[in-house]
Amino acid sequence: MQTSRRSFVHGLAAAGVALPSFPAFREDAFARLFRANALAGSRSAGTVAEDELYWAEIQRAFDADRTMINLNNGGISPTPSHVLEQMIRDLRFTNELPVEHMWRVLEPRMESTRRELAKEFGCAPEEMAVVRNASEALEIMIYGIDLKRGDEVIVTNQNYGRMITTWQQRERREGIVLKQIAFKVPPPSDEYVVEQFRAAITPRTRVIEVTHITNLTGQIMPVRQIMDLAKPLGIEVFVDGAHAFGHWPMKRDELQVDYYGTSLHKWLHAPIGVGFLYVRQDKIPRLWPLMAAAESQASDIRKYEQIGTHPQANFNAVSAALAFSQGMGLDRKIARLRYLRDRWANRLMAESDRVHVLTELGPDKSGAICLFNVDGIDPVKLGSWLLSRYRIVNTPIVHPEFSGIRITPSVYTSVGEIDTFTDAVLKAIKTGIAS
Repeated sequence: MQTSRRSFVHGLAAAGVALPSFPAFREDAFARLFRANALAGSRSAGTVAEDELYWAEIQRAFDADRTMINLNNGGISPTPSHVLEQMIRDLRFTNELPVEHMWRVLEPRMESTRRELAKEFGCAPEEMAVVRNASEALEIMIYGIDLKRGDEVIVTNQNYGRMITTWQQRERREGIVLKQIAFKVPPPSDEYVVEQFRAAITPRTRVIEVTHITNLTGQIMPVRQIMDLAKPLGIEVFVDGAHAFGHWPMKRDELQVDYYGTSLHKWLHAPIGVGFLYVRQDKIPRLWPLMAAAESQASDIRKYEQIGTHPQANFNAVSAALAFSQGMGLDRKIARLRYLRDRWANRLMAESDRVHVLTELGPDKSGAICLFNVDGIDPVKLGSWLLSRYRIVNTPIVHPEFSGIRITPSVYTSVGEIDTFTDAVLKAIKTGIAS
């Protein structure tokens, strides 16, 4: 029996997918998603991952620049066209009478965004702060916890650079001790990674900060096992989920985290400049905000949102992005991203023994992010050659312990674009990049 668009949208609501309750959000904004889901039917996520007709409909939901091949969606991803339209509409509405329209009409609607994000993450709305990005969320954690001289903090040398810099500033100002541990790329096992943390812990250890998925190689870190290690010792664990939320299905209770920060303009495809900070309810009173809040707000998650005047339209459009992602299904999304990853990585390794993939390709060890290098070719020069010759946007990575090119496709990336990239790398291996 053929499904109507109206019944599809009603089905989203029945499944717990909350469509934004903002004015002028039309059902036809989900036209592409509706057609895609009609094509998918009841097939498994793995089967749909290879269905180009399904993904062609998803691709048309984005106004992507097809004169370039964007394989750096780990930095910032485009947002679906209807999400962008909602944000622009709210910006125009704001501009008509800002003090009234933004502060008294749009700002209260962020409670809907808070509620929907909390439901997706599996926490209470009163534990969910909507912030500007993962860096802001992590800096609230890093600067918000009380530490004294000599207290130790453990990170890896693959943590995001800004977070390491933030800890180093506290180290210079306050005399805390920052310990950076290393691990093999790719690591031989989750147990091996946990042991690197265990070996660094001393009686002075107060905090561990860990990335949920590294921005350099795309390795998914064993967050739950690290929580199990740290909690009995009274060590706080801050999780940088910048690349994780919206990338694959996850819930707070699966991870057992107390603190979690992420950006929503990467894998959730929300507008640029939106993220969230989760803090478990009983931890809120002891974590200071970045900007001062009244004592009466000590237990209020909203104290972390006190940043002064800012555009509300970006935050409210998160609800539209979340509804689009839920309608597509995160199980289908991660299956597709891993399919695209494996398509180029396995072909390169099969056709040249000079190619080394530094990301574990297992079904639960990485997602779209994958790092590779080629013997005899400098990754920075290869990255520049791919951009100038083939208009392929990529991310050369140079770390003290490894180097390569990071490739991050997204749901709007076509198989043709992946194959063009793979053909170009194989040509570079065969003929060089000098000319």
